[in-house]
Amino acid sequence: MSRRALTLLVASFLVLSLGIVGALMKVPYVVLSPGPTENTLGMVDKKPVISVSGRQTYPTSGALSLVTVAYQGGPSSRIDLLTALRGWVDPDVAVVPEETIFPDTRSQKEVEEENTVEMSNSQDFATAAALTELKIPYRTVVSVVSTDAGRPAHGKLQKGDEVTAVDGRPAGGVDGVAAAVKAVKPGASVTFSVTRGRQQLEIAVPTVAGKDGKPVVGMAMQASYKFPFEVDINVGDVGGPSAGLIFSLGILDKLTPGELTGGMKIAGTGTIDPSGAVGPIGGIAQKMVGARKAGATVFLTPADNCAEALKSAPEGLRLVKADTLHDTVAALDALRTGKGAVPSCTS
Repeated sequence: MSRRALTLLVASFLVLSLGIVGALMKVPYVVLSPGPTENTLGMVDKKPVISVSGRQTYPTSGALSLVTVAYQGGPSSRIDLLTALRGWVDPDVAVVPEETIFPDTRSQKEVEEENTVEMSNSQDFATAAALTELKIPYRTVVSVVSTDAGRPAHGKLQKGDEVTAVDGRPAGGVDGVAAAVKAVKPGASVTFSVTRGRQQLEIAVPTVAGKDGKPVVGMAMQASYKFPFEVDINVGDVGGPSAGLIFSLGILDKLTPGELTGGMKIAGTGTIDPSGAVGPIGGIAQKMVGARKAGATVFLTPADNCAEALKSAPEGLRLVKADTLHDTVAALDALRTGKGAVPSCTS
């Protein structure tokens, strides 16, 4: 073999070796792809996704499907460059920097735990929103989660205390308690009416100025709800808050006569709050692909996601704009009956 041929052979081998090593090199990116869909009117693992006990329910048909995004990668299981390259050329997936999903301030485990908590909260919010829409009363409970050492509430209020009123006015949810504290001048005291076990207590707590100069007492709170009947939601290993709208619709459909879908296969996404306001979500492009593959022809889209959704909506999927739960129910009624306007996403 000539020296020139040997040189070319060695060079080719080195280039090939570097290419293989480069392709297998771990990179700080995450691949997002269409995840599984679940019909909230159907079953998961032989159990209803939504079950109601203590209240009359009605037959349903069609599908109200939640949609998900699957991911590959993360700080503890980084993908290789070849996987990232395949993702970049696949129109159905997205490749995003790792910190987009897993901020430097939180570990992958913490993010996953947060998603689990958000899913649990979204189920409570969805039930509350459905009952609000149906004008079925329920009770909001504000509980103390923790107090900050060195702040006035520490040692006075305890984890698990239920705050029923502030300065004699009903608590009105977490925002109501926070607003009542901020209504006084820093240094003034506020009186919390709390339930602690079987005790009813009146606890005066002084305020101090927070970083923004507004009064604080130094406690974290969370809202929970006491519903007049039980709603159980079973979705398996799914996290995050983005199924809230679909959960609410599924609960409404089961609690009311008639069939909300009219037999159609409908999918959608969007956060929900107890008042029924629908909020934006991430991964809209992948969620629409998953919905269409599952046979959906209508996709309920949060208003703030409409512009992004229009850019990549799969053929055959109609985008219906969802601002509130009430408006979304009206849109489904119009779709089913052919009467009335159906709000659509516009650019």
